[in-house]
Amino acid sequence: MKRKFSDYLLLYIKGAGMGAADVIPGVSGGTIAFITGIYEELISSIKSVGSKSILKIFKKGGISEFWADINGNFLLSVVLGIGTSVFSLAKLMQYLLSNHPILVWSFFFGLILSSTWFIGKKVTKWSVSPIVAIVLGVAIGYFITAASPTETSNSYWFIFLSGAIAICAMILPGISGSFILLLLGKYLFMMTAISSLDIPIILIFLSGAAIGIVAFSNLLSWMLAKYHNITIAVLTGFMVGSLNKVWPWKVSVQTYIDSHGVVKPLVESNVLPNTYLSVNGLEPHTVQAIAIACFGALLVFGFEFLGKKLKK
Repeated sequence: MKRKFSDYLLLYIKGAGMGAADVIPGVSGGTIAFITGIYEELISSIKSVGSKSILKIFKKGGISEFWADINGNFLLSVVLGIGTSVFSLAKLMQYLLSNHPILVWSFFFGLILSSTWFIGKKVTKWSVSPIVAIVLGVAIGYFITAASPTETSNSYWFIFLSGAIAICAMILPGISGSFILLLLGKYLFMMTAISSLDIPIILIFLSGAAIGIVAFSNLLSWMLAKYHNITIAVLTGFMVGSLNKVWPWKVSVQTYIDSHGVVKPLVESNVLPNTYLSVNGLEPHTVQAIAIACFGALLVFGFEFLGKKLKK
């Protein structure tokens, strides 16, 4: 596929959107990739990086043929966008989630809810198998987002393992890699490492992520090729199930004290706005939340409209 500079700039922006989503527990970068229409190309390109044939191409054809075969310009544009967002938005997202959680969750609730419609449309034929698959996806997505975080080791081997597991979730729509890190007890640990540029920890995590994403993308690429409708249905179900995590109004069921002595929620339960007000004594911002959720939903329709225009 021949692309212009403007196309790569757009890919960079899409990657930045993925990176912004990946630093928020409950929102998946894979969801953004799906919404923006680059998901299947991303999985295929990542798969090609680790294929055995690539090593032969690199030996015989040199760097230029290797780069072309792995769709290098595409991957570089997306990865640069992801990296820019992760390192520049880590502190901003921490601030927004601490100070404006209802509005942040409302935006992503609208974004994910509307995107399930467009992703579900990618199923070319609905039969018993895709229907069972989407129900299974909803159940798995809900179960994962309802699970409680745990305490784990800070050893290098576990950081490596966390990277390998989290990256698999990061490319699955609806299953948040950041939330998987939260379940593994490593979300705050990694956000702190990124914010303070703890290079050894970041490199170990990235090493695990690199191995995990190449291995998992091969499986996912095979599933999309052989069982496209069932795979898309499962991924759509993941997104529907994940709405449990991004519901805007939550009350704390269990808390913890961070390294600065601040009490923060560890386990939360979803409630209605009036219950949120009565329990927390805080304004639920219902009107603003609905408005920003609608904005998130309209953004998805805008992406879809723009995508159709660019294809013409």
